[in-house]
Amino acid sequence: MNKSCRFRLFVMMVLEFFIWGAWLPLIFGYLPSLGFSPVQQAWILNAFPIAAIVGMFFSNQFCDRNFAAEKFLAFSHFTGGLAMLALAFTSSFWLFFGLMLVHCLLYVPTISIANSIAFAHMKDPQKEFGVVRMGGTVGWILAAWPFTFILVDWDKVHAANVTGFSDWLGTVLASGLTGDKLKAATAWTYIVAGGASLALSGFSFLLPPTPPNKTGKGAEGLAWLEAMKLLKHPFVLVLWLVTLVDAFVQNCYFNWTGMFLGTAPGAGGVGIPGNWIMPVMSIGQVAEILTMLILGATLKVLGWRATMILGILGQAARFAVYAYFPQHRDLIILAQILHGICYAFFFATVYIFVDAHFPKDARASAQGLFNMMILGVGALAANSFCPYLGQNIFTHDGVVHFKGLFLVPMICSLLAAVGLALFFRPPKTTTVATGH
Repeated sequence: MNKSCRFRLFVMMVLEFFIWGAWLPLIFGYLPSLGFSPVQQAWILNAFPIAAIVGMFFSNQFCDRNFAAEKFLAFSHFTGGLAMLALAFTSSFWLFFGLMLVHCLLYVPTISIANSIAFAHMKDPQKEFGVVRMGGTVGWILAAWPFTFILVDWDKVHAANVTGFSDWLGTVLASGLTGDKLKAATAWTYIVAGGASLALSGFSFLLPPTPPNKTGKGAEGLAWLEAMKLLKHPFVLVLWLVTLVDAFVQNCYFNWTGMFLGTAPGAGGVGIPGNWIMPVMSIGQVAEILTMLILGATLKVLGWRATMILGILGQAARFAVYAYFPQHRDLIILAQILHGICYAFFFATVYIFVDAHFPKDARASAQGLFNMMILGVGALAANSFCPYLGQNIFTHDGVVHFKGLFLVPMICSLLAAVGLALFFRPPKTTTVATGH
């Protein structure tokens, strides 16, 4: 693969994950500000995992077989981008839910399609894909930084009447929005995400042509059914259930962290200015890049089970810091680094484990099986329970009791780690029989 092609694929990944990273972190605090009930919030938040589950059973394969990949990418991001832009101007529940569902049903398949485009034009995927895919993490990080200048209290900046660029810049960066103003300005996240989606739609025509894959056999239409057969192996079933718990915990982090960081210290939060919430959370993605670099060495020293347990315990440690040290802002910010451990040592390790332990003809099915938990069912569970827990169980007199809230995922993480330690016994051989 030449440098020009590699660069275009890298930019594709940057924009692909920039879109998702722009709207996700702050939506959990924005929906209550529109007056949506916890049930209504759950419906909106679950549009993405519903789309992921639909993709497992239908849309990913349908798109791959019937459309040139780059053209499907262009259509999906154009239509989905318009839906995302419209969300910025919508406060009606049914319209908001409908637009979000349209966006997610079109966006989720593009994650797989982007991977397909990349793999189709690589001579050595094992060597080249890691660099290209890193563009996705870079995109998520970059999505956070425009908001340091968008979510700013400009009235405060103008009132300061400072002279000189450095003084002006310092005032801007220190004048983040808070409270109701921050919630109202969060609508900008949908404008930025929608703009990035339209940009990727146009950029898709510069990607190398990737015709539809019509070579698959008809039996693969029931690939999900073949995947479910893998659960007959006890070690697969244990890992699948633990993945569900850890995916639930991971999505608790996204549901509650932005709200926790932005809430004033007097109300139990950290008091991070609104324009710095997303950059602080993006520290986790920076750590993810660094952790991925040592993942291979870690697996070699610790093995599969210990590495995964370490990733799950990273979740418990993160929520323990949230629960017991909310007054220590620097420690809370430092705890964002644990995201790298949580992702690389568990979720990335699960993908690598599946690739190593199943024969080639079963790997796609097995990856889909675990993807359904990570992007689908786990997120569905978190998005259904988190608004209810946050607003109905742990909110009293208008104040969120964050400690009790964060103990829920912390305990779930500890139980998952114990379960993995006691019951996960992968075979000694490299691959397992699938029963095909």
